[in-house]
Amino acid sequence: MGSYSAGGPGFDLSSTFRNLCRSSPWKWTSLRFEYLERPGTGATMVRAWLRRPGALRLETPDGQLLHSTTGINDSRDDLYVSSTRRSWLLPAHLVTPVYDDAGLVRRRPEAAYGEPSFGNGRLAAALDPVELAGNAPVPLEFPDTNRVFLEPPREVDHEGRPALETIVTRSRTYVPSDPAAPLVHPGRTLIRIDVGTGVCVASQSLDGDSSGKGHWLKVLAVDEYMLDDLFLAESMNLTDVRRHIPWDIGPAA
Repeated sequence: MGSYSAGGPGFDLSSTFRNLCRSSPWKWTSLRFEYLERPGTGATMVRAWLRRPGALRLETPDGQLLHSTTGINDSRDDLYVSSTRRSWLLPAHLVTPVYDDAGLVRRRPEAAYGEPSFGNGRLAAALDPVELAGNAPVPLEFPDTNRVFLEPPREVDHEGRPALETIVTRSRTYVPSDPAAPLVHPGRTLIRIDVGTGVCVASQSLDGDSSGKGHWLKVLAVDEYMLDDLFLAESMNLTDVRRHIPWDIGPAA
């Protein structure tokens, strides 16, 4: 929703950074990207296709399939559906948040959030980095209850795309979505958020025993059309209607 724009009277880039961290569920529906855990090499990079709400395909750089699921065949029994309130929540893109003047999300509504992941929870956290900001701004009189403390953010280029970068430190209220794979490590952590998608495209611990740990993500395409067949380990041989289909009629009898 809306477009990012810096500047203007009373402009607060720290608030913009936090609102951008809340905005991912409403900024895209499909994403093609490369992802690398730090420390790592090109050999450990994965290529990914993700279509919300639950379709994910991961391949090695040479095209070997690592993981694939559409998320469309998940089922739950009647007891689960009838006894769990969360099962009735709508996907985020079907509910409306409160936006700021730049079209970024200031306050997130209750919804069925959650991104598919593989290996650990850092990928899911990077795709929707709300753990850096929380669902809504904290009261002005209690700034120490922000999830993380920010150094002044700055505008940077990340793999040819605009991003906001800052160094953050944990507050007492920081709770990672996966405690074993947090975006923010103890001490200082460099964080970079893609302006167009709200995805955390880079994190890197700068201090202590975790120094160097984090991730690097390169956005290749946003909101491409993706068939179900792309996310199946075994192709159903569906026809991609975007491609021209040749018809060999042959000579007349």
